[in-house]
Amino acid sequence: MSTTSLATTAVGGPALPQERRLVTSIPGPRSQELLDRKAEAVAAGVGHTAPISAVAAGGGVVVDADGNSLIDLGSGIAVTTVGNAHPRVVEAVQAQVAAFTHTCFMVSPYESYVAVAEALNRLTPGDHAKKSALFNSGAEAVENAVKIARKHTGRSAVVAFDHGYHGRTNLTMALTAKSMPYKSGFGPFAPEVYRAPASYPYRDGLTGAEAAKRAIQQIEKQIGADNLAAVIIEPVQGEGGFIVPAEGYLPALVDWCRANGVVFIADEVQTGFGRTGAMFASEHFGIVPDLITTAKGIAAGLPLAAVTGRAEIMDASHAGGLGGTYGGNPIACAAALAAIDAFENDGLVERAREIGALITGRFGELQARDPRIGDVRGIGAMVAVEFVDPATGEPDAALTGAVAKAAIAAGVIVLTCGTFGNVIRFLPPLSIGDELLAEGLSVVADALAAA
Repeated sequence: MSTTSLATTAVGGPALPQERRLVTSIPGPRSQELLDRKAEAVAAGVGHTAPISAVAAGGGVVVDADGNSLIDLGSGIAVTTVGNAHPRVVEAVQAQVAAFTHTCFMVSPYESYVAVAEALNRLTPGDHAKKSALFNSGAEAVENAVKIARKHTGRSAVVAFDHGYHGRTNLTMALTAKSMPYKSGFGPFAPEVYRAPASYPYRDGLTGAEAAKRAIQQIEKQIGADNLAAVIIEPVQGEGGFIVPAEGYLPALVDWCRANGVVFIADEVQTGFGRTGAMFASEHFGIVPDLITTAKGIAAGLPLAAVTGRAEIMDASHAGGLGGTYGGNPIACAAALAAIDAFENDGLVERAREIGALITGRFGELQARDPRIGDVRGIGAMVAVEFVDPATGEPDAALTGAVAKAAIAAGVIVLTCGTFGNVIRFLPPLSIGDELLAEGLSVVADALAAA
């Protein structure tokens, strides 16, 4: 099977044919060989979604060892937002590798770390004085944001929300709502973490004001503002199902935090860096967080994360209290500076809005005639389709899994998510072309029709 599209990627990435091409079944023999080796050598707990052996990627495709070219609607879980192997990122990384690979910023500082911090301080919401600290992963950024908030306030309790996801380390597992596969059997978890109800308009039917009132009342009754260091929430919940809160919900939480001296942390690990059609999702809701955690799209595939926030909060820690051997690695910082340049100068934020309109338009049309699609939601190039039993409205995880599996077999990489396992999430690289995107969406639609 082969389809034609643009000859090369339009925005970044290696010059790969932008086409869906199946020369073998998925997995092909060479991919299967790697999967067999993986089963022997890699811990069973490390799973995979697409049964392929990737050898190249760029634009909107991933090519495997058998020559199959799959349409990429996942971006490595929102990481390769600027496009895989973006030329400026590649150039910057190659130059940095040739100069030096590591000194540890805490031993011998270097300019690129400072430049990334300066860019984050400039780009994140709010015109107040800000500072940043760099780390390796989203979970590490979240852990450090909580550390900073506790040090600043002198309090210990932290509130996270239903359907939230914040990582796989001990503290972030405690913050994460979903048990399987992230928490089950891995306890005990960090103490002084509490959960409040989120806004889930499709399922709770509440206005933003009503949902915020419910959450705040629970926080006040069960924890008490005087004990609370921080509230942490994803502006659009990611793993929970791309849940967009009702209008007014987040501003009400921010106002309550301000009135009670509680640090408001926006976890923008998945929503940050142009993904939602704004540089940060907080902008859509008119909120200015005290601290923002970022990772994923920040460095176009290299491991980098950050905490950025109000200078007086960020400076609460004593010298040596923040850091890590690899945090702000110079190669990752070089990639981040190149990626940020692409976000600001390649029209990618606007492109995210165009992509979102194409996805929501296509599945909105399908929803009108297929009652198994309960909800189509999202912001920018971060869109979800929630599948339900049309007779009851209950989540249909089996249908979701079948559609995703069939789409991958047909050459389109899609990811599932949701507290109930009944959501397909669309996170295409912003370098994907319209024709290729439309074809990928058609494959998913055909998989749904055949399910």
